[in-house]
Amino acid sequence: MRQLMGTKIGMARVFTEDGMQIPVTVVQAGPCPVVKIKTHESDGYDAVVLGYGATRNSLVSKPVTGQFAKAGIGPTRYLRELRLDAPPELKVGDVWTVEDFAAGNLVTVTGTSKGKGFQGAIKRHGFHGAQKTHGQSDRWRAPGSIGQSSYPARVFKGMKMAGHMGNEKVTVRNVRIVDIDAEKNLLLLGGAVPGARNGLVIIKG
Repeated sequence: MRQLMGTKIGMARVFTEDGMQIPVTVVQAGPCPVVKIKTHESDGYDAVVLGYGATRNSLVSKPVTGQFAKAGIGPTRYLRELRLDAPPELKVGDVWTVEDFAAGNLVTVTGTSKGKGFQGAIKRHGFHGAQKTHGQSDRWRAPGSIGQSSYPARVFKGMKMAGHMGNEKVTVRNVRIVDIDAEKNLLLLGGAVPGARNGLVIIKG
């Protein structure tokens, strides 16, 4: 399994040879250097730690700066760990790029959804809303009854109500890679992927 971190650039479209258009999401993916390798003997499990996005030394803590110095790699903004089923055939300093993927591959994309703040039940959960006739004047977007009266006389946990919406980890599976631009480190993913522009996304495949 390969994993890349990237930045969501935005959406575009590409055309096939027969004139069909395909909506795609453009992701600036990698390069992701291998910062550390964990093995079952030293850490109790097998994993590889990847970095992405160059940053200044002043923005990295001293312990993490020591890890980068030991690996001989410049500091990166993001560090993510990828667990493996077997010891990786890698060494510190190796770099994963978009060339590790191919057009037509199915990948899993993880991102952080857009934060919507505090929203009502209609927008947050898709409630239908109350009727607008028969004297109804101010309850069109109200959630309605949320519990019972005498028994059990409480509101069950998990009741769909108004509250914070978005800004959550979202994973989309079976996203097809439409095209790859290795020179510019670009992945063109079919359809939409979670997150806002310039947000961090993780591609696994």
